[in-house]
Amino acid sequence: MVELLAPAGTKEAFLAAVENGANAVYLAGKMFGARAYASNFDEDELAEIIRYAHLKDVQVHVAVNTIIDRDELPQLKQYLSFLYDAGADAVLLQDLGAVRLAKEVVPLLPLHASTQMTVHNLAGVQALTELGFSRVVLARELSIPEIRDICQKSRVEIECFVHGALCVCYSGQCLMSSMIGGRSGNRGRCAQPCRLPYTLVDAQGNDVLGETAGNFLLSPRDLNAIELIPQLLDAGIDSLKIEGRMKRPEYVATIVHTYRKAIDNYLDAQRPAIDDSDRAHLAQVFNRDFTTAYMEKRQGRYMMSDRRPNNRGLLIGRVTSYDRASNMVTVKLSGGLAARDQVDFWVKVGGRVSAEIECLYDAHGQECFEAVAGDTVSFAIHGKVHIHDRVFKVYDAKLMEAARHSYDAESCDRIPLRAVLHARLGQRLRLHVEDDEGNQADAESDYVVVSANNHPLTVETAEKQMGRLGTTLFSLAELSCDMDDAVMVPVSELNHLRRSAIAALEDLRTQRFENKRVSTARFTQANTATSTFSTPDISSPRPARLMVAVDDIEAMKAAVAAGADGILFGGESFRGTMLQSKGYAAAWDYAEDCGIRIDYNTPRIVRGDEQAALMRLFDGFGEKLPAALHVHHIGTAYLAHERVPVTLHADYSMISYNPSTLDFLHACGFGEATLSPELNGKQMERLAKTSPIPLTVLVSGQLPLMISEYCVLGSFLGDLDTGKCSMPCRKQRFFLRDRKNVDFPVVTDQFCRMHILNSKKLSLLPYVHQLLEMGIATLRIEGRGVSIKELQSVVRMYRKAMDRKAPLKEEDEQHLRLQEGKDITRGHYFRGIL
Repeated sequence: MVELLAPAGTKEAFLAAVENGANAVYLAGKMFGARAYASNFDEDELAEIIRYAHLKDVQVHVAVNTIIDRDELPQLKQYLSFLYDAGADAVLLQDLGAVRLAKEVVPLLPLHASTQMTVHNLAGVQALTELGFSRVVLARELSIPEIRDICQKSRVEIECFVHGALCVCYSGQCLMSSMIGGRSGNRGRCAQPCRLPYTLVDAQGNDVLGETAGNFLLSPRDLNAIELIPQLLDAGIDSLKIEGRMKRPEYVATIVHTYRKAIDNYLDAQRPAIDDSDRAHLAQVFNRDFTTAYMEKRQGRYMMSDRRPNNRGLLIGRVTSYDRASNMVTVKLSGGLAARDQVDFWVKVGGRVSAEIECLYDAHGQECFEAVAGDTVSFAIHGKVHIHDRVFKVYDAKLMEAARHSYDAESCDRIPLRAVLHARLGQRLRLHVEDDEGNQADAESDYVVVSANNHPLTVETAEKQMGRLGTTLFSLAELSCDMDDAVMVPVSELNHLRRSAIAALEDLRTQRFENKRVSTARFTQANTATSTFSTPDISSPRPARLMVAVDDIEAMKAAVAAGADGILFGGESFRGTMLQSKGYAAAWDYAEDCGIRIDYNTPRIVRGDEQAALMRLFDGFGEKLPAALHVHHIGTAYLAHERVPVTLHADYSMISYNPSTLDFLHACGFGEATLSPELNGKQMERLAKTSPIPLTVLVSGQLPLMISEYCVLGSFLGDLDTGKCSMPCRKQRFFLRDRKNVDFPVVTDQFCRMHILNSKKLSLLPYVHQLLEMGIATLRIEGRGVSIKELQSVVRMYRKAMDRKAPLKEEDEQHLRLQEGKDITRGHYFRGIL
């Protein structure tokens, strides 16, 4: 049966999810969760919530899906052990080092691959299956046909998002919040720069969109797949996931209730289907307008909420008049409105005006509590509006009250019990209880039933005492009394018997989750392959001290002439060129002639229809194999396994951030790794001292902050929504200009994916000697998208700095700073991330 999986950032949201029909809830503790700014739960709360959920036949999945700092690893071990002991049904992970620890510390705890692992193809699912995962959360960029194909060919459970906020970047691949403000999304502290205003400008700084679009060009609408439930379930999805651990409990209650209704109708056509009121409720509780994202097609600009990055509510009318003297506004309604509701006016001039309805007046000036579509109403506001301004209801008091009522203590569904009390003379007092799922428990008292002299036990007294279940999740539906006439039983014995029977029944209801957890883990272990992802017995090549990444032969030649020791060739091309086997062969030949090392790069994202092409490319290498193949995802490593018999290099997208990850990579056959650009210098040094494999550090270039299937250029300039883009990206350069007038280059690759580059170039030139003394094997320059002249200049500077025998003197350092230029950044080398 398909699972409906709901978010919970607070206890109230948890109750809202459970009481409205969620089969499982995902949440996080105070650490290691990708929503660090949610309230989250301490250990006592987690243990209580897990037990409560299990009694209600609901699973609890705990998000441990951030990258882990080295100093946090001991704490992570303890936390994983606690979660296992507390009964968590699964943990969601991102960090490969955390995966290694989990398999070591809690081998029977099921592992779910978080969406932060960027699993976007079948190969990724297969790789994680081999690593022992029992479930994979797919990237939100996939279409229904891609999802169907993965489901049909997978041995593990597949989970997909169906509702809530969307990230514009592939989850787990975003560095924008980190690089701009130091708040890392990979650490659960994203500052959401995608929800800020940007202007699309050309190379001359001209606004190329003007009034044809809003300024929130990176702000997606909210996902709403309620109408696609039949197609998604037919595709074979095991779990439908609602986003929203930062949302209020009323939101969770409303969304879960509506999706429960849609799923139940799919499973049983006799159950009621969702209607227009349900659809309106989905929009009312929160929406940035809705989209089905990539599930049906590429929607271009119609996937974006470019004019408003936050809740827009429901359009319920337009202003027909406004009296400035009395601050009274009159609105012709197209939807319902009531006292205590809140509205926003979208004002043509002057922005937004908000108001809470304290008193509502009808067309005759009479106070009324509510009005419906077609009515004309008036109410007081603070702020100036204009005739024809649109009015949106952003808070529906009646809907919120109903949502709260669905999970309050008085309304919570209790588990019905049937009980039989045995009170026979000369025998021990016994109680048998059975719940709605057939679980049965018995309790026996030490008390031996005797005859009553004055106050015999009555059925009414027995029912009263057996029905005292207010502090439990049960209610007494039926009590049968098997007892002799005129027996005497103390009330205290009845209460003790009831508590013992309920405790036994609770243990039965919770124990089944432990049995299922162990069964899942053993099934996964039994079906886990023992192979690693790289061909064994390959000697690692000698590291090239200065490696330059390029995407064409001319850039390669320039880098070699300027002093590069090695070339990283291929992968994504910011020139939009589709790289073929012959291109790699030509690069290999040139490297061979020059006597330098050459590595091959691969794309960060390899969608389902691109996997075959990548495998053909691997086969096309023939004998012209690289010294190492750089992979950005565990799925690409899986594809390369046995096809490219060379050392695998885990590139920075695989996020090597702690020694446990490096140990994991080494154990899986990786021979080298590029450290995460979110590390600071001290962290790099500590990792280099103990790393089992050689390490690379990115030292120069404009780093990609985002990689996205959404393209702002194709969407707003290329008519992408029509099905064919006019490719404006190939005609000139464009930038996203933020509110501080900082320009971020926008480039596209050969797969038409958008890359937003950092506004400043990374430069660690003055610290070359420090990095080499740390034990960093390779310094890497990102040369893609850089002019030949600039690339040569940068490579020469680094070559010269690396060839120095002694640390820089003060005057040398000042000279280097002048050479670097002003528009540079040290990245996280000094500051690190939060």
